[in-house]
Amino acid sequence: MEWSLRLLACLVGILPIGSFVRTKRDTTGNLLNTEVHSAPAQRWSMHVPAEVSAAAGEAAVLPCTFTHPHRHYDGPLTAIWRAGEAYAGPQVFRCAAARGSELCQTALSLHGRFRLLGNPRRNDLSLRVERLALADDGRYFCRVEFAGDVHDRYESRHGIRLRVTAAPRIVNLSVLPGPAHSFRALCTAEGEPPPVLDWSGPALGNGSAAVPGPGQGQGHGHQVTAELPALVHDGRYTCTASNSLGRAEASVYLFRFHGASGASSLALPLGALGLKALLLLGVMAARAVARRRPEHPVAQDTPPRPQAQESNYENLSQMSPRDPPAATCLP
Repeated sequence: MEWSLRLLACLVGILPIGSFVRTKRDTTGNLLNTEVHSAPAQRWSMHVPAEVSAAAGEAAVLPCTFTHPHRHYDGPLTAIWRAGEAYAGPQVFRCAAARGSELCQTALSLHGRFRLLGNPRRNDLSLRVERLALADDGRYFCRVEFAGDVHDRYESRHGIRLRVTAAPRIVNLSVLPGPAHSFRALCTAEGEPPPVLDWSGPALGNGSAAVPGPGQGQGHGHQVTAELPALVHDGRYTCTASNSLGRAEASVYLFRFHGASGASSLALPLGALGLKALLLLGVMAARAVARRRPEHPVAQDTPPRPQAQESNYENLSQMSPRDPPAATCLP
């Protein structure tokens, strides 16, 4: 008994951490043999950061590494990335590696903007996303699948939050008719953080607060809409969108024309056209003035062309008797 205890102590001293010893004895209690079993050194796990941030138009890298319970695995494997929801979200990237190969052949890359940076054979599923847009903002989940047992696959549960930032951009500026020949204006902008919208114009001053647009509330995703309820005075009305990354603005000009047929209005949005639109408006006004001028007849320099007289047979039959008779040729 003392000898067996010394043997076990020696074995425990040289075994790696996580191993255990199982002994078998006969009915008399004598030691028959000793079996050494090694517990798996690792288990399934995913390691991802909580959040990655990048600007719209640039590229972002989503890091993802994993561990598995196999000491060595060179069989077929598949790497997958999902968006929105773990296990059920739509796939944005998928690649597969054959047995013994370190090349993971791409089978799916949404819009061609997703590319695998890591090597799944080395437990790395890191992904690169090109040409970021605000629509890419959201949560992403990495997954690896080994061929064989259904348990040989694993996916991150919480995923990575990809935050896409962008300076403001005005996507729509419209003018709509209102009651009693009035107008109202709507301005929609997008950005991240969501921009703040302000209206300025005649009798409004600068930095006037905007009213949230109908049905839009304060924002819709990365977009915000604000309404200017009434455009009362002629002139320029400007919508300004701003956040911590910048600002953008767009304007609309309101003009009212008073003619003989009554009053009419023209609302002209100005963005990239700028002064060209104003010049065009001036030409249109000049033409309208020219049309109101009275027309004067123009004297002809050349005499009028003579016109052939029509024959009047009635006059021939009513000739005076004093007129000489017409000559007649007899046979």
